[in-house]
Amino acid sequence: MGKIIAIANQKGGVGKTTSAINLAASLAVLEHKTLLIDADPQANASSGLGFDPKNIKIGLYECLVQEIDPKDVILTTEVPFLDLMPSNIDLVGAEIELLDMPNRERMMEGALKALKSQYDFIIIDCSPSLGLITTNALVAADSVLIPVQCEYFALEGLGKLLNTIKIIQNHLNKGLDIEGILLTMYDGRLRLSNQVVDDVKTHFQDIVFETIIQRNTKLGEAPSFGLPVLYHDADSRGSMNYLNLAKEILEKNGIFRKEADKEEVQVS
Repeated sequence: MGKIIAIANQKGGVGKTTSAINLAASLAVLEHKTLLIDADPQANASSGLGFDPKNIKIGLYECLVQEIDPKDVILTTEVPFLDLMPSNIDLVGAEIELLDMPNRERMMEGALKALKSQYDFIIIDCSPSLGLITTNALVAADSVLIPVQCEYFALEGLGKLLNTIKIIQNHLNKGLDIEGILLTMYDGRLRLSNQVVDDVKTHFQDIVFETIIQRNTKLGEAPSFGLPVLYHDADSRGSMNYLNLAKEILEKNGIFRKEADKEEVQVS
């Protein structure tokens, strides 16, 4: 059975979609069959893998609201071992349409149940909110990865997110774990970045990933080419950061492959 990891933070601009795309691609490069789910109406995860949301006729919305078979929605990407369940602006309406449905918090869980056995990892890119779609993702997930940017307001709203996670653990998904807190947008030249790293590690200790995502031009460029950073510039700092994150998650979950121990990964 595969593991479902939701990437969530209601605060925007923290590198959430960047992390979802590039973690999923890194796991795929390490030859773990991975599905990326775009659970954000902005559909940046879909466009970041080269798909125009305007041309997406069916996606996550249809799976949740119309109960279309998820297998009919999944797209094959240019990255071997990586598939995508896309999204588009229609997903905005799902928040309202799900309100009157029984088990409205469990629609995504039901949609993904049949897929867990087909993938090693399922990564969910959540929208920057704590609405019903994000709740669905957290109920469906085995764990949640929380990106936190190395900036002044880093801890703002984190307490609210952790409280929401606790409520879901108590009432909807007792098995939900915190995969870890991921520090993003780190600039070692700035005293502020280093202070935020120290503060987060002091407050949250063992649940903070050792891997830190550094500011990197290639990370910002890659989505405009519809590619993960590993396929845009495999030698960039961003590529190495996310590859290291993937390896750290594999080690944390007790999953070892020879590919994960290689110093260099070939990207074709």
